[in-house]
Amino acid sequence: NEAEMQLPPVHGNRVQLQQVLLNLIVNAIDAMAKGEPRVLGIRSELHENDRIKVSVSDTGVGIRRQDADRVFNPLFTNKPDGMGMGLSICRAIVEAHDGALWFAPNEPQGTVFQFTLRTHGAPAVAA
Repeated sequence: NEAEMQLPPVHGNRVQLQQVLLNLIVNAIDAMAKGEPRVLGIRSELHENDRIKVSVSDTGVGIRRQDADRVFNPLFTNKPDGMGMGLSICRAIVEAHDGALWFAPNEPQGTVFQFTLRTHGAPAVAA
């Protein structure tokens, strides 16, 4: 059996942080509405010793190169019924928690959104 690492807690507004995660998950699901395969991944891990990094990956359509600089802008959307506020609000929430939010291509297709939050305490390793 492999030892599992217990991640240290983060402190923040639970409702706001849940909203960030929910928005990223809904966006990932929307991005995979057409096409196959449909794989949604959610991962958390220790990052740079004092942060937790959360990743939400999908195998959807990805973000077009020409849209990459505008994804976090208020009112920018590529959804027919979108308001374009979700990702800008997510970024503001994460930054208010002393974190960062960014994205990268998922290989071989899709997108990975990642954010970091500061931890409080050191990770404990379970035997």
